Amino acid sequence: MDFGTKLKEARARLGLRQEDIADGIDVSRQTVSNWENNRSLPI
Repeated sequence: MDFGTKLKEARARLGLRQEDIADGIDVSRQTVSNWENNRSLPI
């Protein structure tokens, strides 16, 4: 399973929005979306 799928499933399990994740780690919501859709990876 790829990183994006793992992230998306974990976020859904916790009942969080992409914005919640983004705010918690100080990145944009679009960045979280890019991770979930495997367009980029966090470094």
